[in-house]
Amino acid sequence: MSLNVKERRNKTGTVVVATGEINSETSGSLLETLLPLVREGRPLKIDLTAVTYVSSAGLRTLLVVYREAQHAGVAVTLYGVSEEVRFVMSATGFLDFFETGEAAAAEAKRKAAAPAGAGKAGR
Repeated sequence: MSLNVKERRNKTGTVVVATGEINSETSGSLLETLLPLVREGRPLKIDLTAVTYVSSAGLRTLLVVYREAQHAGVAVTLYGVSEEVRFVMSATGFLDFFETGEAAAAEAKRKAAAPAGAGKAGR
């Protein structure tokens, strides 16, 4: 399976949405996409909702991104980590390196689905 990566920039940083598998065949291109974004110095959010598999090569790629982000002082947040991917990342200790944003992602989706003006009462 392949990996599709799309990026979009907003006021708060850059969002990268990955779809497919992060493995030995796809991790190099993912790294080539992520490292320049980290070096820009803006917060980076990586949406893994549609990632079905992460191999050891994929974990290595995420570790390189983490180390580069630490060096640059850039926040990297993972969103939408599936149970399978979470298990692998947790078992290997890689999940401890990253901030995860499941709650923030759920809130953003809820706000996007809410009618205009909803949720403003009581503020």
